[in-house]
Amino acid sequence: MNTRALHATGVGGAVDFSDFVRTRTPSLLRTAFLLTGDRHLAEDLVQDALARTHRAIRRLSGDGGHYEAYTRTAMYHLQVSRWRRRRVAESLPGELQEIADPSSDHSGRVSLQIALHRALSRLTPRQRAVLVLRFFEDRSEGEAADMLGCSVGTVKSQTNKALARLRQIAPDLIETVKGTDR
Repeated sequence: MNTRALHATGVGGAVDFSDFVRTRTPSLLRTAFLLTGDRHLAEDLVQDALARTHRAIRRLSGDGGHYEAYTRTAMYHLQVSRWRRRRVAESLPGELQEIADPSSDHSGRVSLQIALHRALSRLTPRQRAVLVLRFFEDRSEGEAADMLGCSVGTVKSQTNKALARLRQIAPDLIETVKGTDR
């Protein structure tokens, strides 16, 4: 363990934060991927959010729940800041190709994931963030509004518009989801 990190955070804080990073990074990456639509941008987003959390470690107690909340909030704020800068998003041309694995029985799930990714990528960044917060993260409208720095009414209207857009651009996705619920 780095002695500078021990000195800065105390022995318990450094160990707790290391455990938090090790155990929660996969979940954070899944959320970041849904927000960004790109694996590499998601990795950057998580890394930036974890760096912010580490800088704020003195203000956070040793409870890992505070790390989680702080990191997720940082992720949403960083992503909103990126949208506001209106950078041109990087995207790879062409379609994703499925790699068939004859020993696997997950083709339906893979198809659903690809369809969901394509549909989310066609939404505006704000609509995508609202859907991720409300349905993937299971946040209330108030929590989503706080995290995105907007009103509850904006969250409601963006959710409505996003769901309407999904119904329009991906009706096959809705049928696929209905089929997996049975």
